[in-house]
Amino acid sequence: MLFLGGILGRLFREFAVTITTAVLLSGLVSVTLTPVLCSRILRRRDGAAHRPEPVFAVVRNGYARSLRVALRHRGAVLVLFFAVLAATAAMFRLVPKGFIPEQDDDSINILLRAPQGTAFEEMAANVQTVGNIVRRNPNLQRAVAFVGNGPGGAGAMNTARVVLRMKPRADRVNTAQEIVQQTRPLLARFPGFRTFVTLPPAFQIGGRQGDNSYSVTLQSPDTGELYAWADRFQKSVAALPSVQDVSSDLEIKSPRVRLVIDRDKAAALALDPTRISTALYGGFGPRWSSTIYGDVAQYRVLLELDPRYQEHVSALRSVSFKSTQGVMVPLESVVSTREDLSPQTVNHSGQLPAVAISFGLRPGVALGDAVDAIRREAAARLPPTMTLRFEGTAKAFEESIRNLGLLLFVAIGVVYIVLGMLYESFVHPLTILSGLPSAGLGALATLWLFGNELNAYSFVGLIMLVGIVKKNAIMQIDVALDEQRRNRRSPADAIYEGCIVRFRPIMMTTMAALLGAAPIALGWGAGGEARKPLGLAVVGGLLVSQLITLYLTPIVYTYTASLSAIRRQS
Repeated sequence: MLFLGGILGRLFREFAVTITTAVLLSGLVSVTLTPVLCSRILRRRDGAAHRPEPVFAVVRNGYARSLRVALRHRGAVLVLFFAVLAATAAMFRLVPKGFIPEQDDDSINILLRAPQGTAFEEMAANVQTVGNIVRRNPNLQRAVAFVGNGPGGAGAMNTARVVLRMKPRADRVNTAQEIVQQTRPLLARFPGFRTFVTLPPAFQIGGRQGDNSYSVTLQSPDTGELYAWADRFQKSVAALPSVQDVSSDLEIKSPRVRLVIDRDKAAALALDPTRISTALYGGFGPRWSSTIYGDVAQYRVLLELDPRYQEHVSALRSVSFKSTQGVMVPLESVVSTREDLSPQTVNHSGQLPAVAISFGLRPGVALGDAVDAIRREAAARLPPTMTLRFEGTAKAFEESIRNLGLLLFVAIGVVYIVLGMLYESFVHPLTILSGLPSAGLGALATLWLFGNELNAYSFVGLIMLVGIVKKNAIMQIDVALDEQRRNRRSPADAIYEGCIVRFRPIMMTTMAALLGAAPIALGWGAGGEARKPLGLAVVGGLLVSQLITLYLTPIVYTYTASLSAIRRQS
């Protein structure tokens, strides 16, 4: 994990360094300080046993009897191993895939998008309407709004953003996600604008921001074809049951007034195009003409027409110019007007025209399911000349699925190599790693039962399970190999002795790890809902693997010991 690249590598680098350092220090303490402390603290105690000892003896004796039965029916247990392996693969396909889960950080974003050409004053009124609704929520602490600060850029006056700051989580009953679901229908009834209510992402990925948390980009060298298919594809994506609040940054219908100068008439009246454009910018710009300096502040003086004369095209008829001859020339005598539509913004990605389609996830839908559905829709509808690429968080999710799978494979491979060197064997590391499928099955089944995703955090739990689960087999096999070499015992008797002798430390270490992960699995504390999948994966994996590996590992050991004997004889 320390050498993982990309966004995930940067996200978990501190985690990897911390775990690695802690394990190295604990290993140093266990071989130096712990023996010294034992020599000073431990004393021989004669007399009655401790109170929990009879209970533990009953459990250990029951395990010993059941282990004898399992060793007599090795074939059935081996079939169970392959069944667990198949079930793990099936659960991996069944569990929904996610990336970074949303967490409650006391903030909610509301984006407003009005029809193209909406004036600033109208957008300010829309923001006020939204503010009057959200301020009724008892969980609201404060709010701030920005007009013209949407994904289309600072010049997109048909967008606005409202940032809500909620009360701390301990002071409110509802979570931020519940407040989002309550607010969304209240703001969906206004026909003059659309609203997109979302939680802020855990971290921003990518420079382009859309109306929602996830986006997919369409590209084509043919702008006309791109705009036509982008509109159709947006409607297709909006019809998918896994997504909601679908929008795009395609702004090509902004109202425009085109002024065409009759240069012959203008020249005859001693007017030049520069004088005309300068006068129009001074009236509708506005233009910064001077600055008034006060004692503690300075004030810019802006030249413009009265706002009431800027609302309609008919106001242009009242504009006149003074020619070089001192004659007032009406604008309409030298300029003809024509109203049409034009692009408000033309977005590019990689030097090609691009349209970004933003989407949100419906409650209970995983990002992986939505990404797969959009890809199937694109494969069925888009022509070959169109290029589809996920951006931002959705792009990082696709990359993370590949990187995390490789990370898990490398982790298991490194463990196999190290164990092979320590045991000087090719087969005994396989025995130790045979318990990993049961841990994976327990982790995935627990995530599925509790309605959680296999995301970046829960995948970290799987990586941790690789280190936690294999210690059971290491303790069992270590005693078994010693019994075989020193006392010349059979593999079945040797592994039986190893399981019984090491039953206590196996239970102690497993319970310690399980109880340590329990608070994370319960989601306690601020942002606990984001870390909950990690705890569930660890707790579920430990419970299932503990139950299965106590019987599976001894059986696999007997088979691998037989393979080693055959190899030595050959």
